[in-house]
Amino acid sequence: MKVVKFGGSSLADAAQFKKVIQIIQADPKRQVVVTSAPGKRFDGDIKVTDLLIKYANATLAGKKNTYAADIFARYQEIGTGFDVDQAVLSDIQAKLVALPNKTYPNSDYLMAAFKAHGERLNAELFAACLNKLGTKARFIDPSEAGILLSDNPNGASILEETYANLAKLKFADEKLVFPGFFGFTKHSDIVTFARGGSDITGSILARGLHASLYENFTDVNAIYAANPKIVKNPIPISKMTFREMRELSYAGFSVFNDEAIIPAIQGQVPINVKNTNSPELPGTLIVPEKALSIKRPVTGITGSNRFAALYLHRYLLNKEVGFTLKILQILYKYGVSYEHMPSGIDDLTIIFDRNQLDDDTIHKMCHDIQITVNPDDMEWIDDYAIIMVVGEGMRARIGTIENIIRPLADHDIAVHMINQGASRISIMLGTRESDADNAIRYIYDNFFKTGKSTVAQLQASVDSPIS
Repeated sequence: MKVVKFGGSSLADAAQFKKVIQIIQADPKRQVVVTSAPGKRFDGDIKVTDLLIKYANATLAGKKNTYAADIFARYQEIGTGFDVDQAVLSDIQAKLVALPNKTYPNSDYLMAAFKAHGERLNAELFAACLNKLGTKARFIDPSEAGILLSDNPNGASILEETYANLAKLKFADEKLVFPGFFGFTKHSDIVTFARGGSDITGSILARGLHASLYENFTDVNAIYAANPKIVKNPIPISKMTFREMRELSYAGFSVFNDEAIIPAIQGQVPINVKNTNSPELPGTLIVPEKALSIKRPVTGITGSNRFAALYLHRYLLNKEVGFTLKILQILYKYGVSYEHMPSGIDDLTIIFDRNQLDDDTIHKMCHDIQITVNPDDMEWIDDYAIIMVVGEGMRARIGTIENIIRPLADHDIAVHMINQGASRISIMLGTRESDADNAIRYIYDNFFKTGKSTVAQLQASVDSPIS
């Protein structure tokens, strides 16, 4: 049995629905379907989720609006294209109209419930379309399946008991259609995941229902060795490991965020990223480490400019007991986590996700650190980017760091930080934000265009397809 997830662009209108239904009907093993909310149909269009957010904000502000009608029009266009029963469309319309009149614990839970209905109503409609075309299907609400999440309305996490609940789910030969992105608390309130919601739902179902494969359909042909917006015509990755995907996602790969695939990893369920518009292409297979036989030196290169850094210098820093603890206590005081903390005998750099910080927090935090540990020198660096070079083959290859650094030195790109993880499958570099894209290009060229890792090596990585 396969779990199949489709993104918002794959389900944006009736024409895309037809493509998705053909994909499902083409393989009887595709039994569990996860839907996103309808995405953009064209440039300048607005996603249904964004309309729902506007609808929620207008409700909170007590403003009259037409958002319910605007959102319903999207579902009506799709349903009309399949001649679904009017009762289905009327139910969708009634649920949209009723949203402002329901009771919510607070405004955050209201926002979560509004957003979740993009996926919820699309899953109901998709099941109705399948049934209309003669494919037996059943809509499964997360409450019915027992998908329980933590009590955090717009940033929830899965509760472990969800998997015991999913093991009890009874089904026969029909297609099961789940909405992605949300679940319920133990108090029966709707809550949503923070990022990559439908991807996370698909991953949870793949683990909980013991799928043989989790197919994630999106709008790209494969995962590439570098961002096509930075590197022209990068090589597609045929096969990669869970660990490689996690490392690359953390630093900027946009196909998955770094948390979305964790349930599938825990269940050891392979993931196949494919294109809805070209489903015949093999896409990229993401597998456990033991299932990858070819160890390339580098699988992928990515970068992100969402980081900032705090540099501290103090002589004999390494001799002072509790120096780092004092800093961590200040971070805890302001509710700030750090990403990395490379250090030397007299120096320490703390790297942060800039998205979690505002200027006021930075000012107060730096003031407290200055007063508490009294560094000889302290500098806040906003112009900071992290580049991640990832590959399982690094562990068995001498000279990888040299081959990463040399092209940067040849082009006068300064490296502010180098860090290799304990797994030895990734090397992290810190550079100026303005140098990041060129750094990625030069590293890519050195590994993929000069013989360090040939196209044949990269693409000859699928030993046998998983069906």
